[in-house]
Amino acid sequence: MELKEAIGNRRSMRFLLPHKPVEREKIQKMLEAARLSSFWGNVQALKAVVVERATAPQEVIDAIPPGSAIGGFQFGLAPVLIIWYLDWSMLDVQGDRLHELTDAGAAGVDKEGSHRYLDSNLIPFFKAAMPSIREGGITEMDCGQGIAQATLVAYEEGLGTCLLGLPAQKKLRRAINLPEDTKILVVQTVGYPAESPDAGGQRPRQPFEEKYFLNSCDESFPRDPEVVEGLKRDKMIQAQAPLPWRFDELEYLSKALGIPPLFGEETESITVEMMAEMSESE
Repeated sequence: MELKEAIGNRRSMRFLLPHKPVEREKIQKMLEAARLSSFWGNVQALKAVVVERATAPQEVIDAIPPGSAIGGFQFGLAPVLIIWYLDWSMLDVQGDRLHELTDAGAAGVDKEGSHRYLDSNLIPFFKAAMPSIREGGITEMDCGQGIAQATLVAYEEGLGTCLLGLPAQKKLRRAINLPEDTKILVVQTVGYPAESPDAGGQRPRQPFEEKYFLNSCDESFPRDPEVVEGLKRDKMIQAQAPLPWRFDELEYLSKALGIPPLFGEETESITVEMMAEMSESE
């Protein structure tokens, strides 16, 4: 699959084949892509724990959440889960990362002078600003860039993925021995798709003109119809969902995989368990 088609197909694959394992080399390619992604100050605070259902200790399997009201079945189907987390301690050694950039010729022209300036000016500035940086969102955003690159690689490798939030994290954090100063960002289910690559078509999105603007929020960014047609030819914009056969496919998948047919049917039991964990004292 070409990269442009992978971008066009970048939608959640919620239905995965539970019996088909994912080769470790494909997971490694995803992690390599995330590792090489851009990150402010080169701090590289995005890390991950890969959970293989076939090899993980029972304690870890038992700590995998039952899901959420928008698709609890995904956690139970995926042969691999990637727990992406932010390691805040990486910000404490950001100065070392900046010196690495200077040595690599990626920051500054005068190498020795740049090292001195980092120590005397720039690194103290960043240290003083660190509380604001933690609250500003740029670190989470750059983690998201890495996860996005990993997701594109997954699609190129023929895999399906879905990113799931995790409101209740205590049980899973304990099971995987997650360090203290960390934050679970998202859990990514990974496996081979049980549904068609089209996943029922292009899902609803807000109009382009209501999302993007030129020079101020009073003027929409002009959308060129020829550009749109070119994106459709490249399969980056696909036919609008639902495709004619989609609901027949969903009915089949529900029966084949034992998935509740009603959206959010598992809400009550999941909510009770989630609230109990969230209220649990440390």
